[in-house]
Amino acid sequence: MSQQQLPYGSWPSPLTASWASASSLRLDGARFVGDEIWWGESLPDEAGRVAVMRRRRDDSVEVVLPAPGNARSRVHEYGGGAWTASDDGELFFVDKSDQRIRRLRPGGEPEALTPEESGTHYGGLRWQHGALLAVRERERPGRTPERHIVRIDGASSDENAASGDEAGVTELAGGSDFVAQPALSPDGSQLAWVAWDHPDMPWDRTRIRVIELDAPDRVREVAGGSTAALQPEWTSDGQLLLLDEPTGRWNLHRVDPATGAAPVAVSPADADTGGGLWVLGTRWYVPLDDGRVVAVRTHGSDQLVIIDRDGGAIPLPFPATARLQIEDVRGSRALVSGAMPGASGLWLVDLDSGETTAVRGGTPDIDEAWIPHARQITTEGPHGPVHAFAYPPTNPDVTAPTDELPPYLVWVHGGPTSHVGGTADAKAAYFTSRGIGVLDVNYGGSTGYGRSYRERLNGQWGVVDVDDVAAAARGLAADGLADASRLAIEGGSAGGWTVLAALVGTDVFGAGVSRYGVGDARALAAETHDFEARYLDGLIGPLPEAEHVYIERSPLSHAEGFRVPLLLLQGDEDAVVPPAQAEAIRDALVAQGVPHAYVLYAGEGHGFRRTETIVNALESELAFLGQVFGFDTPGVAPIELD
Repeated sequence: MSQQQLPYGSWPSPLTASWASASSLRLDGARFVGDEIWWGESLPDEAGRVAVMRRRRDDSVEVVLPAPGNARSRVHEYGGGAWTASDDGELFFVDKSDQRIRRLRPGGEPEALTPEESGTHYGGLRWQHGALLAVRERERPGRTPERHIVRIDGASSDENAASGDEAGVTELAGGSDFVAQPALSPDGSQLAWVAWDHPDMPWDRTRIRVIELDAPDRVREVAGGSTAALQPEWTSDGQLLLLDEPTGRWNLHRVDPATGAAPVAVSPADADTGGGLWVLGTRWYVPLDDGRVVAVRTHGSDQLVIIDRDGGAIPLPFPATARLQIEDVRGSRALVSGAMPGASGLWLVDLDSGETTAVRGGTPDIDEAWIPHARQITTEGPHGPVHAFAYPPTNPDVTAPTDELPPYLVWVHGGPTSHVGGTADAKAAYFTSRGIGVLDVNYGGSTGYGRSYRERLNGQWGVVDVDDVAAAARGLAADGLADASRLAIEGGSAGGWTVLAALVGTDVFGAGVSRYGVGDARALAAETHDFEARYLDGLIGPLPEAEHVYIERSPLSHAEGFRVPLLLLQGDEDAVVPPAQAEAIRDALVAQGVPHAYVLYAGEGHGFRRTETIVNALESELAFLGQVFGFDTPGVAPIELD
């Protein structure tokens, strides 16, 4: 069958926005519970509610946490670790409605375990050795919130558990602005955790601390201080594993807390086992009972490996190569989540045989011919190499005229200390199937390439990120892969800042899409939540000393530079980048007479979760690109630009 020949961007595609929304699986943790597998899943058709599901021995799937239950934490605003379960099948979850921890036996009614207390949030739940651990965050008006590692005594079967300073909750550790990743020793006598203080972020500098629970004044620091040490985990023989980066790469280390000796690298590699600790409950490795460790290693893409007792690393065949997380381990079996081309999912992995079975998702629901294959690209920019992944237009039924180059959408991830791993998701396929290429850029500041690469952005936010995405886009066009006159740039949150800064500071892009992007750095510093309250100290400089830099870098300070059409997408409940930022950009576009559209989504926060929002945002973006770059968008109505 011969292919149609149609201009890029106008290709008809069966991959609809509704399909992309339904195919964008959002998992939130997984765990072995008895002989079942449980996992959390955000349901776009239920306004993004996070339900907990289970797969039973007969492979039937049931809902453990039914509506209106919603396992969502507000600790650090980004949450994470909002549910866990005991080995005998009790669910513990943070209810989004009031942030209290509740216990639920499948088929029963939820029972509150923590007191009703306004301004108190829980997250990072972990069931270990018969105890329920959590991070508790208490707001204090005008002051930094108070955060502790706590034990929820009402969840434990230990009748001698301390009553604590309030009913059912015992403070175990604190003493810093932030705490995360609690780990209880096998005998229950020691607790390890990650601590850090303003103005550092957890990828700048942290400390691993250990406390003897029967002598709470005896706190030892066993790692970190000048590095970003992460994820302490106890082995069965009382040793402590952790992630540290003295060589500039996050690698697995071992330490004996009793001796005070420095951590020793277990299996050094020119790759990262670790990343940005944006959400609680993140795990990049898990020790096995037999002394081995299953871990994720990242250099550009992710790889699943087994680290043996001698430090040797054996790669495991695994379908996913991006966003890998080790969720849980039972014997020689592991639950691993991640993304592969065309799908994300949760897999059960036999660590001895290498056999992998999809538990949820993990299989593209479209023919492979529709899935674009990543081309890894490294471009030399003014600050050094820039890493990116290019996804070309891909449609088995259509080809383009031989004398035409494709438009490209340049994606800028958020964070900015995030990372993309080179797997085309449903959103990428939505655009590439219509003849629009996607260039996904890991600009300077991204994780996954070592500390020096992510520290390239220190003090240079709005400079290095802009230069890097511009260099990557120019390089793609110079190689004859993209139409230089039809390059658009899109990003959300910190990525939205880079979008806006690139539009006012370069002439590379012919259009932009900003999802809840930052337009005024001073306003962000004044309005954002505590987790990121001092983030800009490192990215730009401390206030008030560096106020002139904030003014100079902010896109709104250069509103006259807005010359090309812009689409603004924003949630009306966004506490990280409030709507006022998008509305200030909109007003500047009106004043400059720049064609634009502003779409405000009711009930959405920082990141879109509802089906109707995801669908509308994708269709609005496609319609916007069609109108700006002059191609039809079959099946998608035009968008009106003001």
